[in-house]
Amino acid sequence: MANKNTQPCWPGCRLPLLFCLGFAIVLALPYLFFLDYNDPKEKFFSMIENRRLPLKDHEEEPSLSMESTFRVQSGPADEDLKQCDLSKAMLKVFMYDMPPEFHFGLLDWKGDGKSVWPDIQTEIPDHPGGLNLQHSIEYWLTLDLLSSRFSDRSGPCTAVRVDDSREADVVFVPFFSSLSYNRHSNVKPPEKISRNKALQKKLVEYLTAQQEWKRSGGLDHIVMAHHPNSMLGARTKLWRCTFILADFGRYVPHVANVEKDIIAPYKHMIRTFVNDSSGFDDRPTLLYFQGAIYRKDTAAVLSSPLRNGSSPSQFPLECSVECSKTRYHKPCMFFGQTCRRKCLCVPSGFYGNKQLYSCYNNWKIKRGGPKCP
Repeated sequence: MANKNTQPCWPGCRLPLLFCLGFAIVLALPYLFFLDYNDPKEKFFSMIENRRLPLKDHEEEPSLSMESTFRVQSGPADEDLKQCDLSKAMLKVFMYDMPPEFHFGLLDWKGDGKSVWPDIQTEIPDHPGGLNLQHSIEYWLTLDLLSSRFSDRSGPCTAVRVDDSREADVVFVPFFSSLSYNRHSNVKPPEKISRNKALQKKLVEYLTAQQEWKRSGGLDHIVMAHHPNSMLGARTKLWRCTFILADFGRYVPHVANVEKDIIAPYKHMIRTFVNDSSGFDDRPTLLYFQGAIYRKDTAAVLSSPLRNGSSPSQFPLECSVECSKTRYHKPCMFFGQTCRRKCLCVPSGFYGNKQLYSCYNNWKIKRGGPKCP
């Protein structure tokens, strides 16, 4: 196996690349953690130039629609932040002007043919809601770069887009790979392969033909593959890149590892409290989510008491889930057989291996048909 330079540091970056990029991601994505879900039908917003964009009502699940890219109504106050001096940016990023089919075209944005990018000061394409939001970091990072040089943008100088790739510390690949997997993995006749696979093939062909790729062999390229099943066809061909991932599951060590890649957080899916100003000492109960070392290993832990003869009544947590033919509505936590009579489906990837739950298996046998997302 070739020896990779896993911690490059280009001239414009005084700190190691991964630290710079990781720090830029942390500062660029505060809205992933401070979104207000008081109204399940209300979308969440940011503000560009204090303008409010018109809303659309989208069935049961909210979509991602923004008024700006960086300041959230319920997020941390940033009124005192000074305007960014682009010459002092922590990370200079060159972003490919890829065809819309790789990014906002996946959100049904058409454009006028004059630019491959939407004018995000007047119109920002909606992002689908539900489970798609978990991996929406690709959407936010691209919008962050597109607005990084707005003259009236205030905030820390983290990642700034540059026009000349020779001035850049890294090269950003704006392919919405998670959205491509989630929405376009099925083959639609008369096509022989899915749109997701076709886009991955085009992506590899596009990148390997670029001078920036030939100059570095891909070592300075940033590729987003946050959904663990995204980029299945292209990951082994682009392994020299730095991947932005949710975890290292489903990757062989030389393709993705802690030395060269970045783990980015999921977007929070839990609603926040309304008008809650309680301090630490006023909270009788605290919850701590450590995270899993092994992907989808939670089910084995939750089901072990039942295997040891414990009664389901000893697990008082209840769940509520609605499942139609095409749409998963409400998150639900399943503890062994506690929710056996109430659940119709178990969302993949949420709380462990769903095949361990009898309620899921009974539903599958009884109903047949497609599984829930």
